[in-house]
This record gives sequence, structure tokens and C-alpha cells, in this order.
Amino acid sequence: MKGQLKSARRVLLAAAAAIALLSGCKADIPLVSETSTTKAYTLPQSMVILATERNQYQRIYTSQIWGVDLPDGQTFETYLVDQVKEFLQEMKMMNLLARNKGVTLTSAEKEEVRKASEEYFDSLTADDISYMGATEEDVRTMYEEYYLSNKVVDELTKDMNLEISDSEAKVIVVEQIVLSDGTEAGDVLLKAGAEGADFSALAREYSEDGTIERQVGRGENPGPYEDAAFSLSAGQISQVVEDKGKYYIIRCVNDYDEDATQERKSGLYRKRKKEVFDQIYSQFKNENPVTFSSEIWKDVKFSKDDRTTTTNFFEIYKKYFSD
Repeated sequence: MKGQLKSARRVLLAAAAAIALLSGCKADIPLVSETSTTKAYTLPQSMVILATERNQYQRIYTSQIWGVDLPDGQTFETYLVDQVKEFLQEMKMMNLLARNKGVTLTSAEKEEVRKASEEYFDSLTADDISYMGATEEDVRTMYEEYYLSNKVVDELTKDMNLEISDSEAKVIVVEQIVLSDGTEAGDVLLKAGAEGADFSALAREYSEDGTIERQVGRGENPGPYEDAAFSLSAGQISQVVEDKGKYYIIRCVNDYDEDATQERKSGLYRKRKKEVFDQIYSQFKNENPVTFSSEIWKDVKFSKDDRTTTTNFFEIYKKYFSD
């Protein structure tokens, strides 16, 4: 089950990590006093996000999903509401932090937010508006705050060295023959090295692993196999490589898969930010305590008779702003 909320939350989590680092693990001044209780957003503002997620899931799984019990005793309905609450609390924290650091929207950015808000609000049906209780101003608030949660990442991490090199992210393509017996592996290697030998055909005939061709990323599985694979140029065949009780003969098909390397590079960059978050964000929140009220959520219930259908809040955001 995948909603737009998951990808949206990743942005906020990475942002919190980077900000905390640049703050030296301490905000300049407390954002909110320890004893205060605040709303993340009003109910209509919150419903803009909740309706989006509700309708995404219902479109895929039908309204029966709201009665599904999860292993921890929750229903899927209560689980989703909790996920949206957590997302909105994180987004509010990011906006408080942006304000603390003096990060604001420019007039040009506000104009793009206005356009996105107008397009989204115009796309809503009367039933959508009735269900959410939201005005165009509520929509604009949510777009502004979501955009600012993204902007604060760029503003406060632009001088940080989080980049991943091509060498770190490098992906190659190999073919392999996997055997349990070293002597047999040696015999197959002789056949593979013979003039005119068809390595792929030998792999299909002798390999004990049905996967013949595979991509290998630098650092994914350190050891003799990876060392041997990355030492090869395109077309070269390794010697027999013993690794974790198996014997491998490796042929390099492509010693630099550019598209796969760039994709992995992006993934490793996101992972690096996430790792920073895991180390720092908890401490950041402890040093800037905010207690969020849950009062607005107590009467939120989903019904198959709810006639809201909107699902495009994040799609319209992406149209105007690139993550």
C-alpha cells in the first residue's frame, strides 16, 4: 500500500536531519515552551491532506479497507489517521524551524503557491469541499507550509557535503556461474575460457543459480565476489572466486552502467540524509519541545458514503514545484 504521503514524508524527515546538523544540534531559541499545546493545523486544513490519502487508498482497495484490522489491533482507518497526524506535526515543526532560521517564501514563490492553490481548489467538487470544510485560503496555507518544508532543506543544507560520487554509486552488469564444488568450477572455467565459448550458454547449463545476469552496486555486498567483479573490464572473465561457501565465475558485461549508477546515486544521497535524520532529529525535537493537540482528530471517521474523490493535492504541487 503506497500513498503520496510516504514520499512527502521522506522530504520532511531528510529536512529535519540536515537542519539539526547546521543548528549544531541546538536551535537558537526554543520554538515553543515545554508547557504549551498547539494545533498542527486546523481541521479543514488537515482534511486537505487526509482526504487525499483516504481517497488514494479507497480508489485502490475500495471502502472495505476501513474495516480491516491490523496486527496491532488498530483498524486501517485509525492507522491512516495517525500517519496523517504525524506527517502534519512534522511539517509544522519544519515550518517553526524555518521561521526560527529566517527562511521565508519569496514573492515569486508565493505567486506559484497561489496558482497551485487556485488550480487545486477549482478541481474540487462540491462534495469534496463539504467533506473537508476547507476554503481556498486553507489550501494555500497547506501548499505554503509544504513548500517551505522543502525549501528549508535547500537553504540550510546547500553548504553541506552530502554528495555521492560516481565511484561510490557505481553499478556494473555481470553474468555469473554459481557452483557448490570448487573442482567442477575449475573445469567450467576452462570451458568458459576456450576460444569461441558462449558464457551465457555455459551459465544456463552449469550454474546452480537461476539468475545469470545481474547488476552489482559498489559496496552492496563487500567481499571476494564484489572485489573480483569490479576488477574486471567489459568482456573479461574472472578466475574462480570462493565467497560464502559458493564458487563463482564472473563475466563483466558492462563495467559502468550509467543509468543505473545515476539512479543509485540519487538513492544513496537520500539514504545519507535519512541516516543524518536518524541520528539528529530525535535530539532536535527534544530540545525544541512542542506538544500537539489531538482534539481535532477525535471525531474523524471514514464512511463508504463519504462522497469525496479528490486525490491530486501532491500531483498539482509537483506540477509547480520540483522536489
